[in-house]
Amino acid sequence: MKKKLRICETPATTWLKAHGVVFTEHPYAYEEHGGAQHSAAVLGLDPYAVVKTLIMQDEAARPLAVLMHGNRTVSTKNLARQIGVKSIEPCKPEVANRHSGYLVGGTSPFGLRRAMPVWVEETVLTLPMIWINGGRRGFLVGIDPAVLSGPLGARPVQCALAE
Repeated sequence: MKKKLRICETPATTWLKAHGVVFTEHPYAYEEHGGAQHSAAVLGLDPYAVVKTLIMQDEAARPLAVLMHGNRTVSTKNLARQIGVKSIEPCKPEVANRHSGYLVGGTSPFGLRRAMPVWVEETVLTLPMIWINGGRRGFLVGIDPAVLSGPLGARPVQCALAE
């Protein structure tokens, strides 16, 4: 009996397997600053269903992760108001890398190096399927969005702006 080899073993895929999450693997040619729009185009996916993981921080420099549709922007003002902090801003790439344990462009909410709250745009949870970074640049995993509010413990917010 042959063992099926995984395309990519990352802290994210290890976390998914440890939590019994069924996922599909979708490698693609990474493009610097291409973001979710690029991965969606290359893989033939709707950018609304490709979820980006953004590492941000509040006014006290406490990190948090925000999961947002690939073709939407986070309203940091709305997010701050909803989660009860003064302000939110994106982390600088080197700070985001240090908090998450991933390189920007390959950040996954699964298997983060540092425990931090995870917030998800509530409309992401209504999709039948999402594609989210699998812990490496050029690698998405397809999952049921219920994983975000279930095993991951992400809390829903309304902070999306159209791009």
